[in-house]
Amino acid sequence: MKAEITSLLQQAIQSLQSDGVLPADVSPNIQIDRTRDKSHGDFACNIAMMLAKPAKMKPRDIAVKIVTILPDSPVVEKVEIAGPGFINFFITANAQTMVVPAILEAGDRYGRSDLGKGKRVQVEFVSANPTGPLHVGHGRGAAYGATVADLLAAVGFDVHREYYVNDAGRQMDILATSVWLRYLGLCGVELDYPGEQDFPSNGYKGDYVWDIAATLHRENADAMQKSWAEISDGLPDDEPAGGDKELHIDALINKAKTLLRDDQYRLVFDLGLNYILDDIRDDLEHFGVTYDEWYSERSLADSGAVMKALERLQASGHTYEKGGAIWFKSSDFGDEKDRVLVRDNGQTTYFASDIAYHMHKMERGFERVIDIWGADHHGYVPRVKAALEALGDDPKKLDVLLVQFAILYRSGEKVQMSTRSGSFVTLRQLRKEVGNDAARFFYVMRKSEQHLDFDLDLAMSQSNDNPMYYIQYAHARVCSVFRQLEEKGLSHDAQNGLAELGQLDTSHEQALFTNLGKYPEVLENAAINHEPHQLVHYLRDLANDFHTYYNAHQFLVEDVAVRDARLSLNQAVRQVLANGLKLLGVSAPESM
Repeated sequence: MKAEITSLLQQAIQSLQSDGVLPADVSPNIQIDRTRDKSHGDFACNIAMMLAKPAKMKPRDIAVKIVTILPDSPVVEKVEIAGPGFINFFITANAQTMVVPAILEAGDRYGRSDLGKGKRVQVEFVSANPTGPLHVGHGRGAAYGATVADLLAAVGFDVHREYYVNDAGRQMDILATSVWLRYLGLCGVELDYPGEQDFPSNGYKGDYVWDIAATLHRENADAMQKSWAEISDGLPDDEPAGGDKELHIDALINKAKTLLRDDQYRLVFDLGLNYILDDIRDDLEHFGVTYDEWYSERSLADSGAVMKALERLQASGHTYEKGGAIWFKSSDFGDEKDRVLVRDNGQTTYFASDIAYHMHKMERGFERVIDIWGADHHGYVPRVKAALEALGDDPKKLDVLLVQFAILYRSGEKVQMSTRSGSFVTLRQLRKEVGNDAARFFYVMRKSEQHLDFDLDLAMSQSNDNPMYYIQYAHARVCSVFRQLEEKGLSHDAQNGLAELGQLDTSHEQALFTNLGKYPEVLENAAINHEPHQLVHYLRDLANDFHTYYNAHQFLVEDVAVRDARLSLNQAVRQVLANGLKLLGVSAPESM
């Protein structure tokens, strides 16, 4: 309907431009909005106000001229001018019903558009360090990122989904060292820590580390065994003994690299990396989240991309040396302080790799780059944008969407979690408890930047209080209507149903016609604004309209015309519910 009204306005404006009434060089962006008050029509447009300045005319005078020459349309009953120059459109009753044949003809394509046709967008999401299984916080980023990507694809964008694999750096060294220390335990070597402490306080302690160590021992026996005396010689104290836990773990990493030498250390490192990365990939695939590319951080150094980025920054005068380190003048671009790119020991920082990664994103020709990060990374945004600007790229091409952590509640009690200690709820555990559907749905129910209280009991409940169940039940109810039709030996004449849609004039039916017609608008808004929760709320409203309709009217009535028409309307509702749920990564069951 919006497209039809837009076309009418475009024709009228072009005619006025040809007659010299409006400037010929003006190409206004026509915006059509649904009215909140039906007394003001069904749709409204403010184009007259937008044209007032370039035309040097009063908005209302322009509105009058536009309305006077608007082409006739079978879908428009009347047009009125309101206030300073709003143009209000009243749609014919028959036009409202046209949405049903449009839905049934388009099927699972209904609502999709070519809005982003020809535009390449990269969406990078999750990108969790492969140092342990994905937890429920990562799960929210996965559900949100996958849905944003699918929404953008639905409105025509060419979407490239990417996972940035942090397969280099300190955290991976901590994992490798943790695996080796657990391996030593399997070799019978006791780590001599004070009191009840049996492991570095800053090491990874989850059960999965034991699993990786067991594989290491099974494949290498005691070939990498070293005595605690060799390892502990010269180690600074750990935090429980009054030392610094960071200095302690870094010293342990250096010991592991020295004692194991490059080949054995790389074997331990890669075993831990691949074991966890395979687990992450498997976890996400079972969650319905897939990627076009798993991009290796290590490849940036191997390909020379990091050095290329540093050289570009140095050549443009945006770096300086201080204290033996190389710094980026990020404060020149609005960051709160300058950032280290190369440490005084010659090692490049994670930030340097991140600059190279974003440089390469721009080199790959994406018109827009979307990074989905945890909200705790908000301070990182200005420095990345600063780096892009310093490199000569447009920082406006980068959108960083922040996702707040998800807090689990069971029986009203908050579930406690700690990633480093290993006492956290994994995404796999959550999926097993509430199911993929509930996890995907509940994760995107609210804006990503809002905190999410994930009620496990509600997610598993089969009640109208559970919004996912309520929507799925509406779809299942439509399916049950057609099963009842078959059980009663009746049939549905689809062609007759479409021809008799004019018979459907109850308030419930009119509400459904209106809501079904909103779906393409909701889809575009949810995609462009990166807000899957808009689609969630729409589906809830549509389900509510249908449940109300179901409870108020009989569908399998004796009047064949009314019965066929109502069944066609039912089919349209089922199609839109299925389309929307699919974009959320949620199933549309036929029975519940």
